[in-house]
Amino acid sequence: MRRGVVAGVGFTVPDRVLTNDDLSALVDTTDEWIVQRTGIKERRIAGPEDTASTLGTDAARKALAAAGMAPEELQMIVCGTVTGDMAFPSTACFIHEALGIAPIPAYDVGAACAGFIYALANANAMIATGVVDNALVIGVDVLTKYVDWTDRSTCVLFGDGAGAVVLKASETGDRGLVKTVLLADGGGAKHISYESGGSRYPFGEPQSQGRRLKVYMNGAEVYRFAVVAMGDACCRVIELAGLEPKDIQLFVPHQANLRIIRAAQERLGLPDERVFVNVEKYGNTSGASIPIGLAEAEQTGRLTKGDLVLTVGFGAGLVWGANLIRW
Repeated sequence: MRRGVVAGVGFTVPDRVLTNDDLSALVDTTDEWIVQRTGIKERRIAGPEDTASTLGTDAARKALAAAGMAPEELQMIVCGTVTGDMAFPSTACFIHEALGIAPIPAYDVGAACAGFIYALANANAMIATGVVDNALVIGVDVLTKYVDWTDRSTCVLFGDGAGAVVLKASETGDRGLVKTVLLADGGGAKHISYESGGSRYPFGEPQSQGRRLKVYMNGAEVYRFAVVAMGDACCRVIELAGLEPKDIQLFVPHQANLRIIRAAQERLGLPDERVFVNVEKYGNTSGASIPIGLAEAEQTGRLTKGDLVLTVGFGAGLVWGANLIRW
């Protein structure tokens, strides 16, 4: 069966570190309050010169180097982001330009914090059907540029970063993207949103008056949704593959909240050594969360060729999904 095998992975985060103590000087919060509710201790903050495409390009170059592949060999770029450089053109096109390569397909997938889950599945489908033989898949977001720094319920959560993987076609062996589950419920769109700037509420037009100019999230509703959705998606993709949770070597979930991660871990019955967590260092990096986790896991020796890896994410939409990957 033809499928995309992960040939290389890389990530990048901005230099600036914002700790919980730093945040306590901006809003009414404390390190203890943030850690107890989220598990986050610090996060990386994009500077004025950092954009989705600059971070994405850096992560892409690292993934290509790890794959031993020149940019000129790429046949497709898919970028999962909701904080692109501009409303259009796509961030994938900016990354394409930065890589300096000949024309190939390059487009964005807008699935918020599940953006990498969706983008990886999309690229793998293109490989599986023979449209391309390889693809660069990027997850990147710079949500701190959209955060209300006076709202302690949201500003403590987010960080910026980018992660990328190179997929190469294989028709032998069992490595690659094994199974995927992708889901959405538009009825939950009201729970996480950035209202202004789209065609519904264009900037400078009467429709935008009184609309939010920063990220909004109903934390209680999102938490209740995520605790169920994460576990459901994991169980479903494992069942589709004809496997059991005990077959998973490493679980790399979206790093939104430590309590949500632990709830999914408990449902799967996985020990701590099979769960990758870095939320304490980076916070919620949205679409970048999972590829950053995969890259760090490989760098630290927690991922080796042949391991069965389970990834899962959820986000605004509401959207959620899971990918089961034989590394």
